[in-house]
Amino acid sequence: MLRNRGTNLTAVLVFVASGLLTTATAASAAPSAPEEPNATTPNSPCGYYQTEKDAYYNHCSNKTSVVINVDTIWASDYTKCVGPGVTYLGSTDDIRFASYVGRTC
Repeated sequence: MLRNRGTNLTAVLVFVASGLLTTATAASAAPSAPEEPNATTPNSPCGYYQTEKDAYYNHCSNKTSVVINVDTIWASDYTKCVGPGVTYLGSTDDIRFASYVGRTC
């Protein structure tokens, strides 16, 4: 009976230790910087999207640049020319939305 309890205790300790290791690894990872403008991100949706703290516009064409309207929270809205790929727009504290205005640049 004691031997069986020891085996179960070892299994529990290994399970708990592996969970702590995973948690410690994730917690100690440095936060990543925002993507550089026009970086290519394979799984990004086309158009405006946001992460927990950052706003992006992904222009999915690989041949043209387009004008987008950036809807801001604290400042005046503005237009911006974006090329193919992902463009970092700023913090979601400042950016509300962005949309294609229907012309190239």
